[in-house]
Amino acid sequence: MRSIASARWVALLAALVTFALPLIADAAGSITGTIKLNGPAPQRQALDMSKDANCQALNQNGRLDDIFLVKDGKVQNVFVYIKEGLGDQTFDISAGSATHIDQTNCMFTPRVIGVMAGQEFEIRNSDPTLHNVHSLPSASRAFNNAMPFKGMTLKRKFAAPEVMVRIKCDVHPWMAAWVGVLRHPFFAVSGEDGTFTISNVPPGTYTIEAWHEKMGTQTASVTVADGSAAAADFTFKASAE
Repeated sequence: MRSIASARWVALLAALVTFALPLIADAAGSITGTIKLNGPAPQRQALDMSKDANCQALNQNGRLDDIFLVKDGKVQNVFVYIKEGLGDQTFDISAGSATHIDQTNCMFTPRVIGVMAGQEFEIRNSDPTLHNVHSLPSASRAFNNAMPFKGMTLKRKFAAPEVMVRIKCDVHPWMAAWVGVLRHPFFAVSGEDGTFTISNVPPGTYTIEAWHEKMGTQTASVTVADGSAAAADFTFKASAE
């Protein structure tokens, strides 16, 4: 009797384990890397803000453009994202607004951000002068709004994925920002040291793409194992075209 009971308990335990295994999700990993520049960085150009006294007053020592921000051969403001490999998976939009874009000292800051399609992001005017935010998407409805007051904010979103959407200021032609719009949350922007990290990535093999507004795009294949960090570095050749 005792052996029969033991056998039944073993069978029950095995059944419970078999049932529970599919419920244990694989641990998310990450993709990290560095954006490097092969060769000297293009010279940054001085911006002429003389037509707006407020902008000139905010930049009394002058201002250089921020198209190429390179330090020790590492490139800032490169948008890196998973381009292929997620299949038909769907992802919820994060609650609240995404990273905001500020208009400060007559520049868009940050210059590059990422959002999910349908996710609100905030645009602010921190300057005591008139700005205008004019988006130029090809897959979503454009917006074109004057922001005449310091402290003014507005919230906008793009309906469809698109890499990248340009935002300009019609009042100040040197001002530009770029928004990467994706159907998923797996993206990052390289920082001052050129590094990036895409977090909470499900295990799998992916094609990732790195985008820079002047140097174009590069792709790489990476495999993220269960709970691990995959590495992917990119090296661009400088071009001012």
